[in-house]
Amino acid sequence: MKEIVLDTETTGISVKDGHRIVEIGCIELDNLVPTKNQFHCYLNPERKVSEEALKIHGYDDNFLSNKKKFYEIGEEFLEFIKDKRLIIHNAEFDLLHINNELKLIGKKSINNEVIDTLTLARNKFPGSQVSLDALCKRFRIDNSRRAKHTALIDCDLLSKVYINLIDQKEPTLNFQNQSKEVVNTKNEVSYYKKIIVPSMEEMDNHKIYLKNSLKKNYF
Repeated sequence: MKEIVLDTETTGISVKDGHRIVEIGCIELDNLVPTKNQFHCYLNPERKVSEEALKIHGYDDNFLSNKKKFYEIGEEFLEFIKDKRLIIHNAEFDLLHINNELKLIGKKSINNEVIDTLTLARNKFPGSQVSLDALCKRFRIDNSRRAKHTALIDCDLLSKVYINLIDQKEPTLNFQNQSKEVVNTKNEVSYYKKIIVPSMEEMDNHKIYLKNSLKKNYF
């Protein structure tokens, strides 16, 4: 199944205050494995970036002034996400902004199936921190590239977080005889679906080893 991990950066928080999107990033997953298909663009929001947003992503008015406007990329964006499930962290925020941009160019709101990883994380880890950074730390995912919030880097991190959230995979060492069902890997740790259970013979040998070891060290 193909899914789209999606993230946006904006000029500020609320569309009611006229805030607009300045960056869209999308990474396609095929059965949880990232493909080479990506969608990424910076956008001229036709308004000033708030100081709060500038601190988060670092895109100033001068940098964005010569970028495309949403109406120039709207169709391409819609085609990229067409009929695919969207994976978004704090989906309400991103969808409000995306649908606002679509409304401004006379397009209907998107009606894709959406999975909100923020909700998934809150349900799985009640009372814990569930920001993207916190989840990366929990799952031992390297987020050192994330000095600022940028849509494409956030999508890459979120794809790894999402895989962990839905499958409870634990990072493993790269032993040669691991299960064949590798789900992801680029330059990060590998994740495996299958749990390898020791045989009865292996269990018996382990008990003998422990018994001999205890005698040697304590008796």
